[in-house]
Amino acid sequence: MEIYIDTADLKEIKKAKSWGIVSGITTNPSLIKKGYKSTSSSMGKYIKEILEIAGINCPVSLEVTATSEFGMIEQAKDFHDVYNKIAKNVVIKIPINPDPDNRVAKYDGLNAIDKIQSYEIPVNATLIMTPEQALLAAEAGAKYVSPFAGRIDDFLRERLGMDAGRNFMKSDYWPADGDLKKLFKISEDATKLTLESDEKKNLNQRFHIGIENIVKDSPHKYRFHDNGIYSGVDLVAKTVDILKDYKDVKVIAASIRNPRQVREVALAGAHIATIPFKVLDDIFYHKKTCEGAKKFKEDVVPEYEALF
Repeated sequence: MEIYIDTADLKEIKKAKSWGIVSGITTNPSLIKKGYKSTSSSMGKYIKEILEIAGINCPVSLEVTATSEFGMIEQAKDFHDVYNKIAKNVVIKIPINPDPDNRVAKYDGLNAIDKIQSYEIPVNATLIMTPEQALLAAEAGAKYVSPFAGRIDDFLRERLGMDAGRNFMKSDYWPADGDLKKLFKISEDATKLTLESDEKKNLNQRFHIGIENIVKDSPHKYRFHDNGIYSGVDLVAKTVDILKDYKDVKVIAASIRNPRQVREVALAGAHIATIPFKVLDDIFYHKKTCEGAKKFKEDVVPEYEALF
């Protein structure tokens, strides 16, 4: 699985690239807004700096701001014409549904992907929340599809009555389908849910929510999943599976919130994980790694060090 850095902060990009493990960069308007505040450059120069730091053969996703089919196509062509000559690494990000409030225009994302790819401009279909959306994007010609694992985790927890910051932190790992089945013993009709005492205790400790809030009524059974999607990792796994015959399409596991998710999406077969700088930095740390490094350093004898 390739590692992309999900940021538009120039310092973070430089640091992550220096580690020799980053193969690409993903940005969006929110990340651009945040990163641009930390530079005194013009917007055009700032974008060029991102592309230059990335370098050749390091794809950089830049998202359009238009929401109409024509507007997205024109922006994609302009962005590619102006910036791709810098390092030949520009990928255009198109939301799968750029204007959900407009019933007529909701197909413009797919239409734009189809037209843009015909100009041999690589497209990253973003804001994917279901495998079905990913399938449509792949059929339209997207080179990358980005299922949003973290946002689906948030959505599922909120459906269970959990509040971000009170019942859970966004950085907490939410278990995938297999893990849930181990925690919950669900009857065939899925109307009753029982837990062993240790499992109940573990659930309360992990998710800080009373079990009665989860199982108090029969309709609540449907809140465990979003039309068969049990977690962000499950979304990625099912997207990978449904696109297994699309050899030219890469699945980017996006909206990654913690190191555990990185492991799980890799196991799920994601081609790429785009990871925020903090999460990538957290992967380096483990208590026993630090203890071992400290011990090795203390035990170096002068005669051994002299060999170097």
